[in-house]
Amino acid sequence: MYKGKLAVITGAFRGIGRVCAEKLAKSGVKVVINDVYNEEQAERVKEEVEKSGGICDIMMFDISNYKETEEGFAKIAEKWGNVDYLVNNAGIVDDNLILRMKPESFKKVIDVNLIGAFNCTKQVVRGMIKQKFGAIVSIASIVGLSGNAGQCNYAASKAGIVGFTKSLAKELAAKNIRANAVAPGFIETIMTKKIPAKDREKLIENIPLNSLGKAEDVANAVAFLLSEEASYITGTVINVSGGLYI
Repeated sequence: MYKGKLAVITGAFRGIGRVCAEKLAKSGVKVVINDVYNEEQAERVKEEVEKSGGICDIMMFDISNYKETEEGFAKIAEKWGNVDYLVNNAGIVDDNLILRMKPESFKKVIDVNLIGAFNCTKQVVRGMIKQKFGAIVSIASIVGLSGNAGQCNYAASKAGIVGFTKSLAKELAAKNIRANAVAPGFIETIMTKKIPAKDREKLIENIPLNSLGKAEDVANAVAFLLSEEASYITGTVINVSGGLYI
């Protein structure tokens, strides 16, 4: 199912990134998990991945910092060789109405969600071109397709991921490197658990499949897009939203 051997997943110490790591490792892909959270949390994820028979390594660096990212990927290359698969999953929110949003809140979200994806992709592309193979999946959001009040920064970052992905696909297709995105709707994560019960009920009423999604639903789409089963798919955005965005 997977031609390559090594995947790097950002924002992988919890939620969607963690499930992606577990799923790929179970399929025989070596995974390097990245985040900026504490080492204890990282070790727990590594342990869980390895329990299922997978190979997992930890590399902690801030993807919004280009130099740190460059050094982090250099260490990965030194230890494991070329990266075959990249999952740009790391993301943050800092919601507010535009009238109340501080410039630093806008910049922070763009720096992690969009600049971070650029920083990481920049590090792996040269190796992928050299080996004439690679697959990149970036996590967008239906908010990047539809917009959402109070999320100008987040929506802009995720719309940027869509444009970034489509441009990458056109640039890299001739080198046998595919680039796709997954746009989740409302998924059961730490972020959505903070939604008040009444608002949560209203939200679910608006979802045609009548439930929030699970991290596994997104991980399944990511795993498919990285696999050889998707070898003729590039430049696409898979919407995983239960029909919320159609």
